[in-house]
Amino acid sequence: MESIEVLVGRIGKPHGVRGFVTVDVRTDEPERRFAAGSVLRAQPPRGSSYAVKELTVEGAQWHQTRLLVAFEEITDRNDAESARGTMLYAELPADESPEDPDEYYDHQLVGLAAYDEDGREIGSITSLVHGGAQDLLTIRTPDGRDALVPFVKALVPVVDLDGGRVVVADRPGLVTPLPEDEQ
Repeated sequence: MESIEVLVGRIGKPHGVRGFVTVDVRTDEPERRFAAGSVLRAQPPRGSSYAVKELTVEGAQWHQTRLLVAFEEITDRNDAESARGTMLYAELPADESPEDPDEYYDHQLVGLAAYDEDGREIGSITSLVHGGAQDLLTIRTPDGRDALVPFVKALVPVVDLDGGRVVVADRPGLVTPLPEDEQ
């Protein structure tokens, strides 16, 4: 069975002296991805001396709005500081979908054709940008431009994975250029 990797978090600052770290969560299913015993691929930031390639979750708990995680391989504050900035990836079966039907993994969206509400093709999704307020779809237009569209229901009312398409409530300046910008 094929599998894929999804980004589930980034290690932040140490918490305490026993090796706990804060994790900037990048998944809608943190209880699943950071369950005790889960093994995550670790990708330290460029230029880092941190050499651990896999981390095993020992335990996780919420502290106010922050997820605190203990990894078997991070035993003290020095290890935790060295791991700072490390990206964490989970391996999933390729056919797995999020539990929420209105949620999608990046790999499910990349490559889908984008249409406006009148049925005209306006491009295809090339990537997702994960932002603080909401995610953005990067749509490559037929003329080679990249447009960023907030991935919210008001602007992307239809996601049809089986049909290989999304519908974008396009407005001038969103995907199609403003009339004064067209030349």
